[in-house]
Amino acid sequence: MDIVDRSRFDAVVVGGGHNGLTAAAYLARAGRSVLVLERANHLGGATDSRRVFRGVDARLSRYSYLVSLLPRTVRDELGLTLELRRRRISSYTPLPADPTRGLLVDTGDGGATRRSFAAVGAAADDGAWLAFGARMRALAQAVFPTMTGPVPTSAQARALVGEQWWADLHAPLGGLIERTFTHDLVRGVVLTDALIGTFAAAHETTLAQNRCFLYHVIGGGTGDWDVPVGGMGAVVAALAGAARAGGAEVLTRARVRAIVPGPGGADVSWTDDDGRDHAVAAAHVLAGVAPRILDGLLGREPADDGPQGSQLKVNMVLRRLPRLRDPGVDPATAFAGTFHVNESYEQLAVAHAEAAAGRIPSLPPAELYCHTLTDPSILGADLRATGHQTLTLFGLHMPAGLFRADPEGARAAALAATLRSLDAVLAEPIEDCLALDGDGRPCLEVRSPVDLEADVALPGGHIFHRDLQWPWLEADDAGTPAGRWGVGTGHDRVLLCGAGARRGGGVSGIPGRSAAMAVLAGGSTG
Repeated sequence: MDIVDRSRFDAVVVGGGHNGLTAAAYLARAGRSVLVLERANHLGGATDSRRVFRGVDARLSRYSYLVSLLPRTVRDELGLTLELRRRRISSYTPLPADPTRGLLVDTGDGGATRRSFAAVGAAADDGAWLAFGARMRALAQAVFPTMTGPVPTSAQARALVGEQWWADLHAPLGGLIERTFTHDLVRGVVLTDALIGTFAAAHETTLAQNRCFLYHVIGGGTGDWDVPVGGMGAVVAALAGAARAGGAEVLTRARVRAIVPGPGGADVSWTDDDGRDHAVAAAHVLAGVAPRILDGLLGREPADDGPQGSQLKVNMVLRRLPRLRDPGVDPATAFAGTFHVNESYEQLAVAHAEAAAGRIPSLPPAELYCHTLTDPSILGADLRATGHQTLTLFGLHMPAGLFRADPEGARAAALAATLRSLDAVLAEPIEDCLALDGDGRPCLEVRSPVDLEADVALPGGHIFHRDLQWPWLEADDAGTPAGRWGVGTGHDRVLLCGAGARRGGGVSGIPGRSAAMAVLAGGSTG
């Protein structure tokens, strides 16, 4: 690794994930001296791409996999060469009691969607679905533009979203869903947006599910979840290129040991891959790590009891897509959007209750996504020619606590239950479709929240670093630039720039940009 020969920088960024790189790019392009320190031997954190299976030329987005919240503003301001593709198919959901029928939501064919509602016995909800979609688009158009400015106050946000949405957001989401829709399957499809990475029930009084729902439906002002061409690695490469082009120094294999704030900045000490210790002073430190990890680096007690992620991630390479029980839907259509597995409203409630009682759900809810149907570029030429596909499964209601006592045993049990759940809605076992790696083993990788904690330093495996917060100020904490931008830590010169910031979560770059804006608003340099 290159050794930094400066003793002071305007900004030291701790963590080279996509948000850290975003912050570094903005500050470097503004003429600030910037150093990025990343503990791993590669950049990207949870947003990297890699060849997971030996001898298989497929670059998988191993942890995060879709882009919704990355604003056009960030791409334009940083000059990112990045292509995002929109998916026409929103979702396909087999009817759990009769998987020969399923609900297909086709954003390009309203007639086909109406017929699909009727086919699963949900014709009465078709009009409500359209009306609710229009309501959500209005919500997205009101909230998303605020994400690239200072954080609005709650009064400002309330005026933007209107009284009805304000009331709906601040009461458990289950009530809104049950008032709006009558069919169990439709209710479940809507609720899933509130549960991704969040362990909560529909009527949770903490409203964690409401905040998760809000972030999932506002992206881009439309709520669409787009596919990054080239995978998440393309996002990282574009951001790293922007940071380096601006003059930022980027070091990998640099494990930060401590951050010591002072009146004029902070001292940062780290150890390189050869075991040598280093220290540097900074006018500002921007932390792309989780707040709980930052607390440890600052030498203070964590401010929370420990986040708890709640998902099982399964990565697969297939020889071909599996056949469906539904004869009226092509697998290439069903898997082109989000493929919901046993995610009816009642099934989600049962799975949550089982997990809350300390048991792996008997029929785990899950959803799948096939990157290569939209973007085959992540496959080598031979795999493309032979019809191979990638498949990502995201299992819900798999809290970290289920995996603590016996990580390997619980992971195996969770995978087995999840594959049984998936096979229940397919016409053939998914394992019959898996490609084999160079050692003859099935191309299937499973990661629990405990694995994510070890792999990419997510406390409790929480993909948002901690529970999401409302994207507005709930109290009068806008007295400083850090407060106004939602990136404060209690130290004026140490800011959050990762997913644990107020407008964090997801692959957005918003916290990184917000932290950079707070630094630039302060005006001080090293």
